[in-house]
Amino acid sequence: MSTSIEQREYSVNEVINKIYSLGEEFSFLDVFQIGKSVLGRPILALRIGNKDNCVLYAAGFHGSERLTTLCNLMFVEEFCTALRNNSDFSIANARNALCNKSIIIVPLVNPDGYEISLKGPASAGERAERIREINVGNDIKYWNANANGIDINHNFDAGFEKMKEIEKSQGIFGPAPRRYGGTRPESEPETQALINLVKQYNVIETLAWHSQGEEIYWQYGENTSEKALKLAQLFATASGYKVADPLPNSAYAGFKDWFIEKFGLPGFTVEIGKGENPLNPNSLYDIYENLRELMLISISLA
Repeated sequence: MSTSIEQREYSVNEVINKIYSLGEEFSFLDVFQIGKSVLGRPILALRIGNKDNCVLYAAGFHGSERLTTLCNLMFVEEFCTALRNNSDFSIANARNALCNKSIIIVPLVNPDGYEISLKGPASAGERAERIREINVGNDIKYWNANANGIDINHNFDAGFEKMKEIEKSQGIFGPAPRRYGGTRPESEPETQALINLVKQYNVIETLAWHSQGEEIYWQYGENTSEKALKLAQLFATASGYKVADPLPNSAYAGFKDWFIEKFGLPGFTVEIGKGENPLNPNSLYDIYENLRELMLISISLA
């Protein structure tokens, strides 16, 4: 494993700068903007390969899950280096794994939430006081929502009404640091950016990266792909993670759920690492090392 990513916290600006620097280093890596956050921060994507048969990685949905972003940046750097050198990535040749496919990586879906969790309400500018009101009585480091107090991974149109029932049973009736999906699905610019991206490309598989638990979720409703469980089991063998079902309060209205319901194709949530969010940056290299083979398999077998 060779990477320039350090085991430390990265600000949103540092993440953005790293994304653009990777685009400059690798001429075949396409960097483009898919949307803007509530506060106007860019939501960036990186594409490796042609525009067909895309495997989509999306990370940084939740503000306190920052290592998902860094793991994806490490993957981009290492995989691109292997492509440039025509060498192996994990257990196989990188070019062979990518044959007739492409990878699109969105390392940071929710840049506002990321920065709020890391640096506090002041990072939300004109919305700082509103963030303080929403977060009252809670430690800001656990903030997962966007700058509207809406959890992006509860804002997709897949079982949204069931998610609202669960929220009410838990006493969540409005904007909150986590687990509030909003008044209607797809209301948030971050959600819309991902949906529009999927609609623009021939996406054949998605992996949504979250933390923590070292678990892999693979199913949602009647449209779950027949090969999804077999792929999830292969991912588990490669990573040491376990195939599991999400808790009820995370079982609906997520990106993986929406993708499976709308397209009937394999979609997965991978919960990286173990501990309490935000995970310690000193665990970054160990977590990523366990994911490398899973990432390779997710591309080569898509």
